[in-house]
Amino acid sequence: MPVSLRIFTEPQQGASYEDQLAVAREAEALGFDAFFRSDHYLRMGEGSGEPGPTDAWVTLAGLARETERIRLGTLVTAATFRLPGPLAIAVAQVDAMSGGRVELGLGAGWFEEEHTAYGIPFPSQRERFERLEEQLAIVTGLWETPPGERFSHAGTHYRLTDSPALPKPVQSPRPPIIVGGWGRTRTPRLAARYADEFNVPFPRLDDFRTQVAAVREACERAGRDPATMTWSAALVVCCGEDEDAVRRRAANIGREPDELRANGAAGTVSEVVDRLAAFAEAGAQRIYLQVLDMHDLDHLRLIAAEVAPALP
Repeated sequence: MPVSLRIFTEPQQGASYEDQLAVAREAEALGFDAFFRSDHYLRMGEGSGEPGPTDAWVTLAGLARETERIRLGTLVTAATFRLPGPLAIAVAQVDAMSGGRVELGLGAGWFEEEHTAYGIPFPSQRERFERLEEQLAIVTGLWETPPGERFSHAGTHYRLTDSPALPKPVQSPRPPIIVGGWGRTRTPRLAARYADEFNVPFPRLDDFRTQVAAVREACERAGRDPATMTWSAALVVCCGEDEDAVRRRAANIGREPDELRANGAAGTVSEVVDRLAAFAEAGAQRIYLQVLDMHDLDHLRLIAAEVAPALP
């Protein structure tokens, strides 16, 4: 099966809903597999971030009604942002609104400044991972509870009593769950237990192999066939028809071409094809292309026309 390409955006850097809609529709028209977005409330780096953040699941609900085929999701929703019961309701509703095209990436949360900027509690790393594990158990438990039955959970941080576990998502038994990151113990264990897909964010090739191997081992320890996991990577993309275009696109996102070549999928078409093919050879079945300039739709067109068809 050829590697699939997904478009991954960072709207907190300065993008309106209309900007995201334009990218999602173009990605759909060009045949990309999915449109994903980060779930952040504060710009990273210099700049105002105007017009300001947009809520990930409100945005995806809108896109669900304004697209037809493309899959939609988050890389990743922070467990600190939402209570697990309301999160399960929201994602199930967006799944219904999309006709069953939603995927949920869920992580512990890491960006302290956005929490303090918007009044969101930011507990210790240990507690954040505890909350993530409970949220994974609750969200999947609510979705997978048979109709007419009740769901309860008595945890350290969350308690649910006799929930009707409604609404049910369209996808059965539930929308796909994505877990990712660099942890060597807790993250692989959570992925092996709850995830349909494991994502390695912005890795070097050798680091991708190492992290995938850790999750494979965790699957085997848990009695799960690693072949039931989908393996993916997220890479910043900066592709140009020639070197001048590469430099222009790198400058537009405040990066240097050499740095992008070392850490992402960057360069001329042949260079980007070689980079993505190497990840596919290493086991990546999906690659999320982080598109940082959301106004450069020609970038998407170039990737769809010249990069995607050349991949194995």
